[in-house]
Amino acid sequence: MIRINEHFLKLQASYLFANIAKRVEEYQVRHPEKEMIRLGIGDVTHALPPACIAALHQAVDEMAREDAFRGYGPEQGYAFLREAIARHDFQSRGADVDADEIFVSDGAKCDTGNIQELFATDIRVAVPDPVYPVYVDTNVMAGRTGLYQDGGYEGLVYLACTEANGYIPQLPAEPVDLIYLCFPNNPTGATITREQLQTWVDYARAHKALILYDAAYEAFIRDDRLPRSIYEVAGAREVAIEFRSFSKTAGFTGTRCAYTVVPKACTAYGHDGRPVAVRDLWNRRHATKFNGVSYPVQRAAEAVYSPEGQAQVKQLADGYLKNAAFVRRAFSAMGFDCVGGDNSPYVWINGRRDSWAFFDLLLDKAGVVCTPGAGFGRCGQTYIRISGFNSFANVQKAMTRIQAALQ
Repeated sequence: MIRINEHFLKLQASYLFANIAKRVEEYQVRHPEKEMIRLGIGDVTHALPPACIAALHQAVDEMAREDAFRGYGPEQGYAFLREAIARHDFQSRGADVDADEIFVSDGAKCDTGNIQELFATDIRVAVPDPVYPVYVDTNVMAGRTGLYQDGGYEGLVYLACTEANGYIPQLPAEPVDLIYLCFPNNPTGATITREQLQTWVDYARAHKALILYDAAYEAFIRDDRLPRSIYEVAGAREVAIEFRSFSKTAGFTGTRCAYTVVPKACTAYGHDGRPVAVRDLWNRRHATKFNGVSYPVQRAAEAVYSPEGQAQVKQLADGYLKNAAFVRRAFSAMGFDCVGGDNSPYVWINGRRDSWAFFDLLLDKAGVVCTPGAGFGRCGQTYIRISGFNSFANVQKAMTRIQAALQ
């Protein structure tokens, strides 16, 4: 008799975005004549940058010639991409990251979900609330939690992110081993200062904890005072793993390319207290379970770092930021409290009502899809998240509809 992993049965009935998709599908069946404007899931809407397309075409042409054909590549990523990442994303900002500490993958979602495999099942895990659901669900699957009760899982340490603390979690009041942080934050759009991030790094060093730092939205930071990487903070190399993605930076949501940084100095511990290099464990896991991102896609990602590519991806990000800023101004003018939308493509809006009810209202009355905050945790119960990932014309139309629906 084959038995299942019982921990999967603890999961909520459906993944947040699958639930949203189901409600939207049902609405479209009832109202096939109505045009939907999707500002919920964080999927980009603009085409890939021309520099990436040119590199992609050239790489595909190479694959058509036997003298240039590539078969299996290195699981960790081709050197040309890893070296470009190290130079541009880290060394240019004074962060000490080497190419051999970078692992190219097909998505930050995959990496943030898979990284927990390296750690014991009895560790204490801290997650922000509200939180990107993948952080929580993968730890539930691994057996690190109890049952879901009263809006949270037993055994997890939830770090409240509220208006009162500027949506920056306070240090945990109880010992924890693994800490998830995301800035600019998904879902709230909040950002963190170097001083605040230094506090977390100092905590991790003092308690031999490890920070999983999701920086998938760093390309949207326009305030130079804010850190783009945790490795801009002293001591982070010993206690932090960073995740990044080309999905939002360059529109690779369907093309699939991301990377994870695991410094050689990053340390965890065996059951007997012996130090273990986390990079070596991730390298072993990566080589065992992953065959690498395709050569053409990696060449397209490399093109992001060309002068043309840099100008083009900045233009894309600036457009989405323009959308988010417009959303925030519109909701603020209607009297709602908001955060995000300046150094982030997301706007976190306090609807002052049940978040799923607000979701349904905007869907039914305005034909606009948002994301209900309750899907991200207890602290999101009265909030919705609106994404800037759409055309400016659609964002303007959506805000006009919402204003009419809320009158």
